[in-house]
Amino acid sequence: MARSALWLVLLYCTLLHSPSYCSTLTKADLEELEKISTWVIKRSFPCSTTCGLGIRTQELCPIRGTRNISSTSCKLRTVRCLDTWQCGLKTQTATAGQRLVLDCLEEVMEAMGRFAFVVSWRFARGVITSDDSLFTRYEVLSLDKVVLDPLREEDSGTYRCDVLDTDKRRVKRMYKGVKVLSPNELNLDFAKGLIHLEDPESLISNITTKGNMYPSSTVRNMVLISVSISAVMAAVIFLLLWGLYQRRPNSSTFPGQHLND
Repeated sequence: MARSALWLVLLYCTLLHSPSYCSTLTKADLEELEKISTWVIKRSFPCSTTCGLGIRTQELCPIRGTRNISSTSCKLRTVRCLDTWQCGLKTQTATAGQRLVLDCLEEVMEAMGRFAFVVSWRFARGVITSDDSLFTRYEVLSLDKVVLDPLREEDSGTYRCDVLDTDKRRVKRMYKGVKVLSPNELNLDFAKGLIHLEDPESLISNITTKGNMYPSSTVRNMVLISVSISAVMAAVIFLLLWGLYQRRPNSSTFPGQHLND
């Protein structure tokens, strides 16, 4: 790497010029080339995103002549990176009435400038899918974000966003599936449920402080039904005992004794 600048020039001559042009370089020219300063990539970090356009940080260090790379003069720079433009399907669940924002550019692409991209949205109502034949065009005001405020049950479905750069190249496609629940169907407050699980007495106290669990009319009807059933059962038992008593033989009549005519 000590003579990297020299090798770059020789490669440039070989590819873009004839060999006779390169042969005209004198020893003084070669010594002058060795004095030229250049930068080399010492380290390159992974891309900030696994899909879509991201940012990669590189460490550049200067090199000059036959001297080694100087670590004290190194600097960092950020460049764009793209491993794959397909981000797949992500799902999320929300409750009707809330505010939901679906962001397509996200933080990394916003740092590059939102006006450097063209974003288009499509929507498949009522299904969670990645079948492109089920999507229709969806118009949004802010282009890079879909704002659902308030969120409605008919907003359930899959939202697809496509991102193109200034050269009309696709740099991202993402599917976001949205499931909307009615607030009366299910309580998703996990923290509150965990408190009740750890302290069952708090759940009992909350139930007892809310008053009677049943309306007064229901309690009255239950009492009347219970009294009626008890009275009927008592009457049946009394009749059975009375019938048994009537069938019992008379104790004043002894066996073998006959009444006179």
